[in-house]
Amino acid sequence: MRILVTGGAGFLGSHLCDRLIEQGHDVICLDNYFTGSKKNIEHLIGNPRFELIRHDVTEPILLEVDRIYNLACPASPVHYQYNPVKTIKTSLLGAVNMLGLAKRVKARILQASTSEVYGDPTVHPQTEDYWGNVNPIGIRSCYDEGKRVAETLFMDYHRQNKVDIRIVRIFNTYGPRMHPNDGRVVSNFIVQALQNKDITVYGDGSQTRSFCFASDLIEAILRMMEQNESIGPINIGNPGEFTILELAEKIIELTGSKSKIIKEPLPSDDPKQRKPDISKAKKTLNWEPKVNLNEGLKETIAYFKTFLD
Repeated sequence: MRILVTGGAGFLGSHLCDRLIEQGHDVICLDNYFTGSKKNIEHLIGNPRFELIRHDVTEPILLEVDRIYNLACPASPVHYQYNPVKTIKTSLLGAVNMLGLAKRVKARILQASTSEVYGDPTVHPQTEDYWGNVNPIGIRSCYDEGKRVAETLFMDYHRQNKVDIRIVRIFNTYGPRMHPNDGRVVSNFIVQALQNKDITVYGDGSQTRSFCFASDLIEAILRMMEQNESIGPINIGNPGEFTILELAEKIIELTGSKSKIIKEPLPSDDPKQRKPDISKAKKTLNWEPKVNLNEGLKETIAYFKTFLD
């Protein structure tokens, strides 16, 4: 097939491009390099089945494709809060433009949504039928509400125009090719630990997160796109739940770091709990994560060591 990946030079987009090329597809990688990097896909440049286009999804584009994976959007607080208007435009206009393209060429399209649609959840773990607890005017709203409205657009294009859609809600994911300065907890802690700097934990460190390794997540996305049982949304993540303090201690141990843990005030609207209910993914996609946190962190640490050397 001929497949378009928006945000294809990003952390997850580049891993997705790799897998699609391995499967024998022709891949068009579209990215504006706001958070993506040519370094992530430079090994694919020159491959006859790979095409790279510098383009911003907020602008329409005319292409002929069979599948569209819409991953374009800054996904870490540092990046999406840097230019919040741009962030919400990317989710909103990117969805409009990609859905318009899918409608025109009759392509199946997958939206990479997020666990942030659940906000600071009052239901734990989060199931797909939970509507969320989101602050519409907070500093994270540009991302949270942008992704929520993108889901709305996908459902409305499906109902009104019969566009063939799939929606996944991605929970915290980590692995090689994460941006070292993206402000996400895994990359932050690893970079600080490798440099023997103090590790910054916000609040008392008791807030929880669930961490899914990139290869597990990509497998789930591929399965979601090619199954015909459900359009979603379906939660994709690892239900193993760890406190932020546990994560910091584990990274210090695995890096052999001399870092100390220091505590700072909790940022505004930071969710206290985050854990996916993946019953739907298990049933519909016959999928569950395989890589445990220790294995995944070792691979991610090895990647960051080459980055920081």
